[in-house]
Amino acid sequence: MQTFFMMGKYSSENIRNASPDRTEKAIGLINELGGEVVSIYALLGGYDLVLIVKLSDLSVAMKVSLGLSVLTQISFSTYPALAVDDFDRIIGNID
Repeated sequence: MQTFFMMGKYSSENIRNASPDRTEKAIGLINELGGEVVSIYALLGGYDLVLIVKLSDLSVAMKVSLGLSVLTQISFSTYPALAVDDFDRIIGNID
């Protein structure tokens, strides 16, 4: 499973539909596609929401991102993430 950060940005329209029910539906969609929600945070700043999820591959990440946008009307930017320990191993092998 790969880790992805999904950054969400509310519009003035879709914030009106924010609810615990919508959050549960979003988690359900991720689970249906074989993913796992690690954590979800509300943010201040350039993004309003971050979901940290584990997904099998990039294709599933695309399905989740598009599916969540359709379900919630929230615009998502999805980023693959690599643990720093893994990054350090890679950087340590560069000559």
